Amino acid sequence: MLGCTSASSLVAEELDSVNSSENAALEASTASETSAITTGTRAETATATFAGGCFWCMEQPFDVLPGVSQTTSGYTGGSIEDPTYYQVSEGNTGHVEAMQVQYDPAQVSYETLLDTFWHNIDPLDEEGQFCDKGSQYRAAIFYDTPEQQALATETKQTVADKFHQSVATDILPSAAFYPAEDYHQDYYQTRPLRYKVYRFGCGRDQRLSDLWGADAPSHD
Repeated sequence: MLGCTSASSLVAEELDSVNSSENAALEASTASETSAITTGTRAETATATFAGGCFWCMEQPFDVLPGVSQTTSGYTGGSIEDPTYYQVSEGNTGHVEAMQVQYDPAQVSYETLLDTFWHNIDPLDEEGQFCDKGSQYRAAIFYDTPEQQALATETKQTVADKFHQSVATDILPSAAFYPAEDYHQDYYQTRPLRYKVYRFGCGRDQRLSDLWGADAPSHD
C-alpha cells in the first residue's frame, strides 16, 4: 500500500536545506499575519469537514478561497480518541484523514466549499483516493447541520448524474475531529518540494484532469 508519505520519501535529503530557508520565510510571514489578525475584528465563522484522501493535498484548494480563515488536517470518523498518524495509517481505527475548514459564510458559501471539494477528489473511487488505498483514505463529507447535509446530498446527486454512475463518497454526521501532528499542517507550504514529488507520484492531478476536464483545479 502506498501511504500519504511513501512517495515523498523519494526526495533527496539535500532538499532539507532548501526547506529550511523556505520555513524561515514562512514563519516570518505567519507572524506578521497573526499580528494583523489579533488587532482586527473576528468575523463569524462556520465549520466544514471533508475527507479527500491524503490531507496534505486538500488544504491548499481551500486556503486560497476568500472567506476561509483556517484549514486543519486531522482525523475523524473513528472510535479511538486522539489517534496518531501511524495508528490511522494502519487502517484499523475507523478514522479517515480529513480536513476541517473554518470559514465566514458571509464571504464564501458552503456550496462553494462543496464545489471545491468535489473537483479535488475522485468521487468514483471506492477503495481510497488516487494512489492511497484503504478505508483511512476514503472520501467523505461530514455535515454539522441539516442544511449542510441537504446541500451535500444534492451535490452528490449532481456528480452522479454527470458521470452516469454511483458516487462512492460518503455523507456522514460530523464526529470528533482530532488535529493531526504539527508536521502535517500546511505541508504544501512547509515542505513544498516533498509535497510536489508526492502529489506527482500519486497521479492525483492526472486523474483529476481525466475526470473534470477543463473544470479540473490547477496546482501549478
